[in-house]
Amino acid sequence: MGYTDQDWQSINTIRTLAIDATFAANSGHPGAPMGMAPVAHVLWNRIMNYNPKNPKWLNRDRFVLSNGHGCMLQYALLHLAGFGLTIDDLKNFRHVDSITPGHPESHDTPGIEVTTGPLGQGFANAVGLAIAQEHTAAQFNKPGFELINNHTYVFMGDGCHMEGVASEAASMAGHLQLGNLIAIYDDNNISIDGNTNCAFTEDVNKRMEAYGWHCVTVGDGDHDLDSIEAAIKACQAVKDKPSMIKLRTTIGFGSKLEGTGGVHGAPLKKDDIIQVKEKFGFNPEETFVVPQGVHEQYSKKSAEGAALEQEWNQLLEKYSKEHSAEAADLKRRQTGALPEGWEKNLPVYTPADKAVASRKLSEIVLGKIHDAIPELVGGSADLTGSNLTRWKDAVDFQPPSTGLGDWSGRYIRYGVREHAMGAVMNGLAAYGTILPYGGTFLNFVSYAAGAVRLSALSRERVIWVATHDSIGLGEDGPTHQPIETLAHFRALPNCMVWRPADGNETSAAYYVALTSLHTPTILALSRQDLPQLENSTIASAIKGGYVVHEAEKADITIVSTGSEVGICVDAIKTLKEQHNLTARVVSIPCFEVFDTQSKEYRLSVLPDGIPSLSVEVMSTMGWERYTHEQFGLNRFGASGAYKDVYKKFEFTPEGIAKRAVATVDFWKDVPNIRSPINRAFQQLI
Repeated sequence: MGYTDQDWQSINTIRTLAIDATFAANSGHPGAPMGMAPVAHVLWNRIMNYNPKNPKWLNRDRFVLSNGHGCMLQYALLHLAGFGLTIDDLKNFRHVDSITPGHPESHDTPGIEVTTGPLGQGFANAVGLAIAQEHTAAQFNKPGFELINNHTYVFMGDGCHMEGVASEAASMAGHLQLGNLIAIYDDNNISIDGNTNCAFTEDVNKRMEAYGWHCVTVGDGDHDLDSIEAAIKACQAVKDKPSMIKLRTTIGFGSKLEGTGGVHGAPLKKDDIIQVKEKFGFNPEETFVVPQGVHEQYSKKSAEGAALEQEWNQLLEKYSKEHSAEAADLKRRQTGALPEGWEKNLPVYTPADKAVASRKLSEIVLGKIHDAIPELVGGSADLTGSNLTRWKDAVDFQPPSTGLGDWSGRYIRYGVREHAMGAVMNGLAAYGTILPYGGTFLNFVSYAAGAVRLSALSRERVIWVATHDSIGLGEDGPTHQPIETLAHFRALPNCMVWRPADGNETSAAYYVALTSLHTPTILALSRQDLPQLENSTIASAIKGGYVVHEAEKADITIVSTGSEVGICVDAIKTLKEQHNLTARVVSIPCFEVFDTQSKEYRLSVLPDGIPSLSVEVMSTMGWERYTHEQFGLNRFGASGAYKDVYKKFEFTPEGIAKRAVATVDFWKDVPNIRSPINRAFQQLI
């Protein structure tokens, strides 16, 4: 296959750049880049299609570094390929405000497809990228126009294989027969604790084969470039299974510590660097050196990629003439903009409409908007009938050979794999043509917390349809009743948590979730029916908080979310008739959106001069930002009919009135009561 000394110079340049960057930072992981440099060079210089001048070219091959601690490998490749990372960027590795952070972040660095670091996540993201390719190809490819045919390549290590999220995703990928997905497993037998024989002795190939993967083993990943290339090409030829290459490598190849845990996560010592560079033919007195021949080799590859995109653009131009509507849709999707007028499909309600569970209201929204937003692709973690996430006549995304659906289907059966679902949705969103949502119970979004956190950090538009949002689910009891979940995800930066109280608030939640291009959303939805509120409108709710019931000279403001808002409204009458107190009621369906409103508006909702009480059947943590007193549930729930459970914990008009009276009594002698909105400084989101 014609590998020369120039290829080895390029490989060793990747290694020395990783050595120099980690030494300069006095931090980092040189071992994986040194061991994987040969396969990385083969892949990036001989196999992958990409154009550094346009990192977002739609039909580029996708590369994911799931073992993201080895990111100097990726940064070195991006520099050599011409993605805009300069030598100075490599010198600033792990420095504040650099574009070379300690683990890859997709929004920081050109050429980084997904944010990786927590092990297993990148592998699951790659499954999402592969699903997105299959689906987009099925939607847009036409006879004579194979617009979308890219592969997804993912590097992974022993740690990724040990993480459960990767096993979930591997099982799913095998079922889906994703022949466009190729994983390269860095089999170096080392993790942070040392040799993997202390904790990880399974036969990985057999497990992956059982999942439905095609597996190949290359025994010498340190030297045998021909076998590496042949293995990748053999995997490309397998169209009905995802593939994994088990590649035996030596971590820290060339170092005095090669093959040991000592080179995994610490820079090389000075004397080791000297002998490594001498061994690889570099001047040990020089740092961050890229020989001219290496630049030329990668410049040639990059020029080939630019030519490939130019050919693709010409194909797209011809496609646009014959399939103008599809071409316009494909181009629009890549901008993130939604189709014009889609929001006219959002349902609107009045107080005369019947009470409906917000999970059902969500189903109604999906039924109304799915035709208007063709990039909307949904699914559920084996709870379709409970989450109500599938619109009528939806087609499942399935391999056509199964007879269960086809590649153009827009409904994904994730199975009981919440964590993989979250990570796969991040990959779907990152591909650039799909807007994903997925359903599970709110309590089990916690199973996927690692993926949700990366959605927020990566700024991906991902929507969780999280039903059974409280003790209102009743009989399933404390194991299923979320108490701390909202506090957890409300504390997560750049994540919207919506808990709508009625139909208009549900429509508003979807409107903001769908139009927020860089923010994930969790929709916390009820199992039980909720009344349509007076003064509830989409326009009010999209502000994140508004006054549901106003009253002059009120004694108290009662603030609530979701299923408790209607009960708070009912408590107004109890307070007036039994205690001669006047109450106003506020709904804050989304803290994060409410916090972005002007201080003037927020003070109009939660004004000075009046005590306030929050009511939510969840942990009270976080409510002190908005109210003086909090009524919540700082213990686990109980099993029983939902009305009985609400009664047990006194989430009734009478129970709320009792807490409201206590609040008024406590604050009655306090002059000039200040709203909690009035603070020394505004917390930044």
